[in-house]
This record gives sequence, C-alpha cells and structure tokens, in this order.
Amino acid sequence: MELRKEAEKVIINIAGAFIIAAALNFFLIPANVFASGFTGISQLLATVLPISTGIILLLLNIPVTILGWMKIGKSFTIYSFLNVVLTTFFLEALPVWQFSPDILLNAVFGGVLLAVGAGLTLKWGASSGGLDIVALVLSRFSDRPVGIYFFALNSIIVITSGWLFDPEKALYTLVTLYVSSRVIDAIYTRHVKLTAMIVTKQSELLIKAIYERITRGVTRIPAKGGYSADDKEILMIVITRYELYELKQIIKEIDPEAFTNIIETAGIFGLFRKE
Repeated sequence: MELRKEAEKVIINIAGAFIIAAALNFFLIPANVFASGFTGISQLLATVLPISTGIILLLLNIPVTILGWMKIGKSFTIYSFLNVVLTTFFLEALPVWQFSPDILLNAVFGGVLLAVGAGLTLKWGASSGGLDIVALVLSRFSDRPVGIYFFALNSIIVITSGWLFDPEKALYTLVTLYVSSRVIDAIYTRHVKLTAMIVTKQSELLIKAIYERITRGVTRIPAKGGYSADDKEILMIVITRYELYELKQIIKEIDPEAFTNIIETAGIFGLFRKE
C-alpha cells in the first residue's frame, strides 16, 4: 500500500511537471508573459542571460531545497525538488511553440495550465518548489503573514516585465497571476493557513502521530456525540496548506471514521511555530 502511494505521487509529479512545462513553452514564454514565484523570476532572467528558463529554475531551487531539507521535512522536500527537476527536463525537451498570437489567450490558458500543474502537485503532498518552500519555512518560524512575501516577489515580476518589455506585458502578467490563483483555489486552496477540527475517539494516537509527522501543537476539546452520546474529543490544529496532505494521511491511517472540518484561517494571534 505504501509503495503504491509513493508510485502515485511520482506519477502525479510527472504529470504536474509536464503540464507546467507545457504552459510555459506553449503559451507564456512565446508571448513574453510571466508566471508567479521562482518560475516567473526564471523567465525574466532567461530573457537577459544566455541560459534557458528550465536551467535557471533548477539552479534557483537548489539552495531552497537545502533549506527545506534542513527546516521542513524530507518527503515534502524530495518530491518538491523532483517536480522542479522534471519541470526542467520537460522545459528542455518540449519545443517553444506558439499556439496563437493572441496575447490574452496565451495569458489565460498559460495561467490555467500552470495552476493545474501546481495544484495537482500540492494536492498530493508536494509543491512546484521555490517560493512555496520559502513560505512554509517562514510560516513555521515567523508569526508574520507569508502572503506578503508572495505579493512582494510577484510585484517585482510584474514591474520588471513592464520595464523590460512594455506596460502591456505587465498587465497581461497580472492576468496570468490572477487566473493561476483562482484555479489553484478551486483545485486545492490558496489560503496559507488552515484550521482542522477533528472529532475522534482515537485522540491519543492521532496526537502522537501529528507530533511525530507534522510537529504542530494540538488543542483538545471534550465532546459528546449528539445522536450516539458517545464520549469523544475535538482536536483543533492550525496547519499550513502544505501540511494538509500529510494530515489527511494521518487521519486516514489512525481513525478513518473521524469527522474532520477544514476551515480557512484568516488570521492568527499568538505563536505559530514549529516548536
């Protein structure tokens, strides 16, 4: 069962990387429209350096992968870097070819495909690397909202694209960023922090597994079944979106009959740290 799950994750990573590379080579790169995060930075650097987008993307992700390996977890980091390596491979293997000269069509379809590839990867417990890993590290060791870092980097991409080419390119880049965020929101979630409310009879086992595999604090709330009158507990835990897949796996393994409600967390007061 474990081997099958790992094989599925590899297949999803391959599919996600291929879709991301197709979005770039067939829509965004030919139109000089830019993606978000490290992918967009790689596109920008490739326009001024004699190095391809895929190679730059791989080089940018090497130090980030080392950071993720040290500060996050091996499984998430390995699969995220695998996605980056596969994306680089497909970017080099697929030709840069333009389906249509319509820049709006390229911006929209490129953004949709990019989000589908990234969203599938997130849904299966990895990421497309880069800023996702940085955000996860920051969310574990800082109480500041990590959305500001996404906003800052993407603002640099938009402004630089307008400066290197023309303001129209910057506006179409904004279209791509908006479409990508909306599609990822539909496939997975764009919210960085989530609150899970788990109603279970196996609280001790669940808490132990959560501490070992996610390293998050858990609040225990006594509860009683409304119909059955059975004694239960509600476990409340705040996680990042990158840890949602692992939490689902823990609940499925320990108590598949648990009732879990995932709530989008708008803000947090107090500590939200790894310790």
